[in-house]
Amino acid sequence: MRDPGRLEALRLAGLTAAADPGMDRFARLVTRLLRVPVSLVSLLEPDRQVFPGMVGMSGHWAARRETPLSHSFCQHVVADGGPLVLSDTRAHPRTCASLAIPDLQVIAYAGMPLTDADGHVLGSLCAIDHRPREWTADELHDLEDLTAACSMELRLRIASELIQRDRDHAGLLLRASIELAHARDLTDLTRRLRHLFQGPAEPAFVGLLLADGQGLWRVIDPDDVRPVESSLHRLGRDAPFPSAQAMREQRTVFVPDRAALVAGFAPEAVAGYDSLGLQSVLCVPLPNGHGVLTWCWSRPHVMAPTEEAVLTTVAGYVSQAVERTRFVANRLSTAEQLQAAMLTELPDVPGLDMAALYLPAADQDMVGGDWYDAYPLPASLMISIGDVIGHDVRAATVMGQIRSMLRQASLDDPARSPAAALHAIDKAIGVLPLGMGATAVHARLDLDAGRWRLTWSNAGHPPPLLYTPGAGVAPLSGHDLLLLGLPDAPPRHDHTHDLPPGSVLLLYTDGLVERRDTDIDASTTHTAALLSRHADKPLPLLLQALSTGLAEVPQRDDVAVLVVRVTRPGR
Repeated sequence: MRDPGRLEALRLAGLTAAADPGMDRFARLVTRLLRVPVSLVSLLEPDRQVFPGMVGMSGHWAARRETPLSHSFCQHVVADGGPLVLSDTRAHPRTCASLAIPDLQVIAYAGMPLTDADGHVLGSLCAIDHRPREWTADELHDLEDLTAACSMELRLRIASELIQRDRDHAGLLLRASIELAHARDLTDLTRRLRHLFQGPAEPAFVGLLLADGQGLWRVIDPDDVRPVESSLHRLGRDAPFPSAQAMREQRTVFVPDRAALVAGFAPEAVAGYDSLGLQSVLCVPLPNGHGVLTWCWSRPHVMAPTEEAVLTTVAGYVSQAVERTRFVANRLSTAEQLQAAMLTELPDVPGLDMAALYLPAADQDMVGGDWYDAYPLPASLMISIGDVIGHDVRAATVMGQIRSMLRQASLDDPARSPAAALHAIDKAIGVLPLGMGATAVHARLDLDAGRWRLTWSNAGHPPPLLYTPGAGVAPLSGHDLLLLGLPDAPPRHDHTHDLPPGSVLLLYTDGLVERRDTDIDASTTHTAALLSRHADKPLPLLLQALSTGLAEVPQRDDVAVLVVRVTRPGR
């Protein structure tokens, strides 16, 4: 009665305690040919019989189109796998105590087994009379012929459902190949994986366990944490669990029902599955020893060959996604560490406040070549900001080289000329294979008689913005070619500007003002307005105002900002 293959065939047939026109037709034919008052197409579930086809029955059970097994003669047909023919059920020792006799008036009974293509007996097509009756050979032949036709109808329904399942599996493979390829990280991979499997016939739980030196650890989606994931977040390689066995033996492990789970695995494994209400599990090891992918069902499950092949293929997609996300995470971690190491810790300079901001590009999986720098020299402060063309580890590396060479060029030049330092970088780029080029603003701040003077040179970079009390915000225009290493490049120029107390100098890369759908001049004007409005605020608040909204829209470029304020006396 509880054979998984039989129950799976019942599920695929799609019939339950509801009227079905096709099954009702068979019941009508039985009553007409055998001249009986009642006929049923009865399908046996584990704890009840249901009547998708029914004629002549009345009362409470007829309205429900089902009875418990205490009222079932058809269960004997399923158990025996053959016909049950009784002229008087009250006189037969096997049926005389059945509640179907007083409650349903089942006195004479003739039932033939309804089977699927694999020979599973799903129920019976039965004729019922309310008085004793001797069934003739012709009547039983007619009933047998109708039962064969009804069985064929059931098989066609099952076959149609299997064809639809194969189509669904093909669609699943297509969705999996697309969805899993876009996973950003392991958590996102688990979330996408679980969303792939939805519907009444699909797994109740999908889990991803990855291998390390100690065994398996579970990738948990923080938005869908299950109790067993918290209590069993790690399994040793020798743990008595199906997933650990699949990892140890590098083979697929399938547990069809709870009885097989109890027979084959430890009590703690059974308790874990019980806590989730799960009875069946398929564990597929990921290629290259990455881990194990598990599918779990809340009832006994029959694994069709095509289904196992599809899930094994999905496991291959998951393994590729794991490799890719780990590779990207490793590269991103390396790049971020490199970038962090190269970004300057701002010095403490009396008379000046400084703050900086760096935001990596949202639509890139690597950091880029934007940078800022600030370092004191005797009687002056050098500051710079720049952008190396590119968005990858190489751009970040070239950025570090240019930044270091720019420092060295400033140290080697007695005049500390920003233009001379940029000219030295031009010559270096012309000799060294540093890539496509870069833009930069390099500047020096000198304190002379209590007043600060700015000297700068611009190599093709967005012009700095200067807020001056009483005068507002103005761009520091005037720039030369970007850093390309051209042998016949024209000379670079220094520019100067006095910075009275309260002045705020804003240096930035183009990621701050360049938008997909906005003119860069309009964005620069907006940035200047924000600087004017927040110039007297603490610098962290100014940076917050300047960067508001950047995280809400995917950025194509990095953002680096360096802001310097000349403090007023006493502040």
